[in-house]
Amino acid sequence: ISAKTGEGIENLLEIVLLQADLLELKADPSKQAKATIIESSLQKGRGAVATVIVQNGTLHVGDTVVAGIAYGKVRALSDDKGRALKQILPGECGVIIGLSEVPGAGETLIGVSSDKEAREYASKIYEHQRQKELSKSTKVTIDELSAKIAEGSLKSLPVIVKADVAGSLEAIKASLEKLRNDEVKVDIIHSGIGGITQNDIALASASENCVILGFNVRPTGEIKELAKERGAQIKTYNVIYNLIDDIKALLGGLMSPIISEEALGQAEIRQVINVPKIGQIAGCMVTDGLIARGAKIRVIRDGVIVFEGNVSSLKRFKDDAKEVAKGFECGVGIEGYDDMRVGDFIESYKQKEEQATID
Repeated sequence: ISAKTGEGIENLLEIVLLQADLLELKADPSKQAKATIIESSLQKGRGAVATVIVQNGTLHVGDTVVAGIAYGKVRALSDDKGRALKQILPGECGVIIGLSEVPGAGETLIGVSSDKEAREYASKIYEHQRQKELSKSTKVTIDELSAKIAEGSLKSLPVIVKADVAGSLEAIKASLEKLRNDEVKVDIIHSGIGGITQNDIALASASENCVILGFNVRPTGEIKELAKERGAQIKTYNVIYNLIDDIKALLGGLMSPIISEEALGQAEIRQVINVPKIGQIAGCMVTDGLIARGAKIRVIRDGVIVFEGNVSSLKRFKDDAKEVAKGFECGVGIEGYDDMRVGDFIESYKQKEEQATID
């Protein structure tokens, strides 16, 4: 089907109606409403706002409803264009205002007969969820214990996520939870719908290196001042991909850098000179590339590495040199090593550090 051209929509509707007839799917408009929360948000001046699709019954202005741990009396109904409605029939969508808090997307909203019943229902749901969390077993098998120990060695980036609507928040959380490997992960310590609050700042300042991520929300002047005072970092976005890219970069900073090696050159020891109070100096011929002062070196004897260290001194005749190229002779002093022999090779190299990135 195509929502743009309308192609196939008539066929789709025909199949839906046919299935409804065969399965005898019918709604009773006279019953109390049963609906599903499609989207929810916290809006200034309106409070908790939820978009619902009614599955059975009819939702009226003034009905008492409950959706998970959220409950309240429907203060207002509107359609997708913001026009006021008095009721929403089965199969229709609308926006409701009046819930005590923002319900989760996917929650079932039901109509009840009284405010007391709604509060009791919401309280039971809340208690059930709390007990479910508390009753999680702490006993683990040896394999699970090993996994937990490995998990403890992970470096984590603690974040607080705030978004304008539930759908965006869930999408961001799902994307952030995928950003992990054997070394780093994202730890979402709190998430919620609505603007960045003083509680968010307090939580971030209590957690080391915590970052507050805001999507389609902006901190007020007071919140900015408090964040500056507490040393809390706030980053705001209106494109999810930009948020994810920034977090990838932050995670890359937590990872150990990638150390690569660049070969500089080799020299053959032709003569070993013992200098009092200084130690051994190797008279060398550079056979490949160059030998540089301050570079890292390996001493290779019969093809086997016998020492790794640094060049302490490099001379051309009696003069100090920064580097000596292929075909020239030089005197090389090696820091902390006095077992050089004629026929040994000195391999010069340098190490480069590159910032690791997470896929």
